[in-house]
Amino acid sequence: MPKPLHLFDVVIRPVVTEKSQILQDEQNVYVFEVDMRANKPQIKAAVEEIFDVDVRKVRTAVVPPKRGRRGRSEYIRKKAWKKAYVTVEPGDSIDLFGV
Repeated sequence: MPKPLHLFDVVIRPVVTEKSQILQDEQNVYVFEVDMRANKPQIKAAVEEIFDVDVRKVRTAVVPPKRGRRGRSEYIRKKAWKKAYVTVEPGDSIDLFGV
């Protein structure tokens, strides 16, 4: 039986891209990299507990692995990872860069 995930093991880091910033500003959606084993209820509970917000909806997507090159003949492979699109209630917001 697998070991249960701790709240801080579920959410790994926020994903900061141009698209995620647009989603955050226009639709109140935040994007996080999450553990591959985490499911939607675990992600919702972790975000609500860590950031003290009310989560309306969670959508997930698995980003496939990508192949790259290092030098002429050495190939590297980036691992697959899971991202979560977390929609919070209209009155709530998450300060991703606050200390």
